[in-house]
Amino acid sequence: MKFSNLARALAASTLLAGAVMPVPFAVAQDGKTITGAFDTGPGGFPKKFNPLAATGGFTWFSIYFEPLVTYAADLSVIEGALADSFEVSEDQKTYTFHLAEETWHDGEAFDAEDVKFTIDLAQNPDTGSVFASRLSDIESVEVVDARTVKLTLSQPNSALLADLTQLMIMPQHALGDVAPAELATSTWWSEAPIGTGPFKFDEYVTDQYVALSADEDYRRGTPKVDRIINRYFDNPAAAVAALRSGEIQFTYVEPDDVATLRDTEGVRVIEGNSYVVNYVGFNQRVDLWKDVRVRQAFLYAIDREAIITALYGGAATVAQCGYVAPHLVPDGITEYSHDPDKARALLDEAGWGDINGDAPITWLTYYTSPQAANVMAAVQAMLGQVGINVVPRVVDVPTYNGIVYSNDDAGWDQFPLIYAGIRNGPDPASINIGLNSAQLPPNGANIMRVEFDDLTAAFDAAMSETDPAAAEGKWQEVCAEMNQTLPWAPMWVSSRYGVASDDLVDFVWTPAPAGGPYAAHPELWDIAQN
Repeated sequence: MKFSNLARALAASTLLAGAVMPVPFAVAQDGKTITGAFDTGPGGFPKKFNPLAATGGFTWFSIYFEPLVTYAADLSVIEGALADSFEVSEDQKTYTFHLAEETWHDGEAFDAEDVKFTIDLAQNPDTGSVFASRLSDIESVEVVDARTVKLTLSQPNSALLADLTQLMIMPQHALGDVAPAELATSTWWSEAPIGTGPFKFDEYVTDQYVALSADEDYRRGTPKVDRIINRYFDNPAAAVAALRSGEIQFTYVEPDDVATLRDTEGVRVIEGNSYVVNYVGFNQRVDLWKDVRVRQAFLYAIDREAIITALYGGAATVAQCGYVAPHLVPDGITEYSHDPDKARALLDEAGWGDINGDAPITWLTYYTSPQAANVMAAVQAMLGQVGINVVPRVVDVPTYNGIVYSNDDAGWDQFPLIYAGIRNGPDPASINIGLNSAQLPPNGANIMRVEFDDLTAAFDAAMSETDPAAAEGKWQEVCAEMNQTLPWAPMWVSSRYGVASDDLVDFVWTPAPAGGPYAAHPELWDIAQN
């Protein structure tokens, strides 16, 4: 596709993007208050308060809940959170955690029983947990004493610590008498949750904001501000408007806004690797995608470089598998450079006219931002040029999750095709949950129902590799298998941006996948008072 054609596609896409105006906002703010759009970003407000069932928003969750371990702020290493320290056995099958002394926000003591209780909940799919398959290698959880927990695995699992960074520890004394199946729909999460973090849950005003108040007894010291408020917006454009007007001090922003915000007095742009690979997902339970030549045609039809240049300002890298990091991508893989003629030829060979022809194909996404609308409009036009007729359908995150995680066979026609993103780092094992045949819903996140034996075998080999020197080669084998079989059509890995007011002091935000979490230390955040 020439740039002129891409421009026409983008012009048409503005009808999808729409114009967004900020909504009036007022809330009592005694003392020092930081207000931000901490959940605004790709997918918008997830409307998910239960961290066992959430697929994003962990930057926010970790302000009032805490995991056992977390990433350092630069995502370079995993360190202790509610665990002061931890050890891993040489065979990587035993993990021992030494716990911090802390109290829950209601004054009850936190201890090892809470950790065991939480892991048991997370392994139980009745709770709505997205961790059930991820933590399935945990064979036993032993409470050694009040401050020590030992996990024993049935086999090594290189993703375990990364998964535990997102597992917020829950209070047994508050939830122990609640039936697991009731937790999935409980209002406790949005009305009176109890955590151990530096801030306590205060109030939720439906679809407007959540307010937290400082926990003066927090083990790392009393927070420097009295309240933190999380504002909710329909999309990033509305959040940027609120930032410009001074209503909020932080928001995620789209690349389109970065150029002007870099020159805006009083704010600073924070940029980093998103560690999210965007992809077009083929529902493998749908007959349309059984022939690999059809899947290959998708990639040849899409001019990914042109989209990156026009819509990402060059701040993205084309992905030929689930990874773009050079040490994970082997030499000699197919590059799938833009070639519409080759795409048409592959479709003809596969008999696309008989398989589907010009019949419209629903293309589902939870991305609601103007940038995502532009991307999908451009891809839609490019696919149309080779005879593939896709029709975008944009829904909110709860609706999307309800569709793709359903096991109702009659619902496959609702999502034959998706546009989505999945965490692909910092730990390369993170992507396993989306492609391993052992991770099928409802217990896992393999929402495209990918059951490719050789790909699963490659993941299993990489996940169980205990020698760090050998692991790199195993992950390259995963990349090569993805590149050859194309369970998805990988698109790119982009940079991600946040903008913070200069009034914020000691504020830490990292553009981490799913919002982290990471060691942001919100108890140290402060705001200058004029």
